Amino acid sequence: MKRVFFHTLGCKLNATETATIERQFVDRGFSVVDGLSSFDVFVLNTCSVTERSDRECRQLIRRALRAAPEAFVIVGGCYAQLQPAAIAAIGGVDLVLGSTEKFRIFEYVDSFKKRSTPLTYVSEIGERQDVDRSTSIGLPDRTRSFLKIQDGCDYSCSFCTIPLARGESRSIPLAAILEDARTIVEAGYKEIVLTGVNVGDFGSKMDLALLDVLRLLVQVEGIERIRISSVEPNLLSDWLLDYWFAESKICKHFHLPLQSGSDRMLSRMRRRYRRELYEDRVRTITNHLPLAGIGADVIVGFPGETEELFSETYDFLRDLPVSYLHVFPYSERPDTEAARMAGSVDRGVRARRSERLRLLSVRKRRMFHEQAVGHQLAVLFERQSPDGRLEGLSGEYIRVRAHGPESFVNQICITEIVRAKNETCDGLLQQGALTEVVGIPEERTKDA
Repeated sequence: MKRVFFHTLGCKLNATETATIERQFVDRGFSVVDGLSSFDVFVLNTCSVTERSDRECRQLIRRALRAAPEAFVIVGGCYAQLQPAAIAAIGGVDLVLGSTEKFRIFEYVDSFKKRSTPLTYVSEIGERQDVDRSTSIGLPDRTRSFLKIQDGCDYSCSFCTIPLARGESRSIPLAAILEDARTIVEAGYKEIVLTGVNVGDFGSKMDLALLDVLRLLVQVEGIERIRISSVEPNLLSDWLLDYWFAESKICKHFHLPLQSGSDRMLSRMRRRYRRELYEDRVRTITNHLPLAGIGADVIVGFPGETEELFSETYDFLRDLPVSYLHVFPYSERPDTEAARMAGSVDRGVRARRSERLRLLSVRKRRMFHEQAVGHQLAVLFERQSPDGRLEGLSGEYIRVRAHGPESFVNQICITEIVRAKNETCDGLLQQGALTEVVGIPEERTKDA
């Protein structure tokens, strides 16, 4: 039995796709190992969003070759799509596959024997018409599974290589989504997370919309929660929000990429909205759902970002009721408009501005958690930690710890939030949970 080791760089969509490739190997009798120790095949699924991810890809290839010099090395995904020659030039790589080709490993090789010259298969972006289906069934998280519904992007943000790496926006047919969702339920998962490159653009070329996916999935028996990974603010329509607010199965968690709180920077980034629209969407959500979790992506140090323009972003986010931030220092990407722009920001300045926003995010998350104290939330428990506490995630994207038996893992339980922390909240299991909850002995709850 050959041993295969997988490693994923980048987003949850990449991890979802890696899980699909992993199942292909398992179905053919391979044994999956979980560390750079002893393996016969190494599969690296790459990202190219930042310069750091490119560098990490090269480092991982070299580490794998040092650990197992005779291993068959496969590198696929976005970085492989954009820079196949650079990867092939790294001594020891056997197979380089683009974003679509990475799903077709067994069509290209029948013997995983070390090669002297790497094989390279990368398709032209314009050739892509369909989209490969993926779920994250098989990954360590046994409570929620990602379900890919869309790939590619038609936007032309000046900093982004994703359209170059993944092509135009394409959507998976509703019938296939329904089939994958039922497979997820049969595997025992309680929550489905809808993912893609631009999820809110689902169905734009099929006379469909994300709302159609949601209306379909809420009717599937066994799906207890649906989470939407991210939606562009300009695609968050009133009718989509109204359904989101009203449907109990849809998690009240909204991740809305912002990138900048300055209209001037948004224009340079070629984003399809301005801060007024973003603020309107956030305040519409919080007016209906005061405890909704709202996350934002932010890029700092974009070309032309002065201290004054950065302050616009900082002040905008400080005063906006978002729950947490994902902060990224700007990274120059080849073949993008932004890489050719004047006004480059010193890397040290980028780092300092990033740190300021990360500290703001810590305060925002703490305030969000304090707001939840005293509320009863539905928590899907994922695991039991060594200290005996259950750990899980609420629909609002609050990580909760509470005393309870291991049998509550992969169950949704009503839990009262009793203490706020920066990264987690302490909770107390309540009677009347969504799943049957027995009384927890007094001695197990007194310090919760």
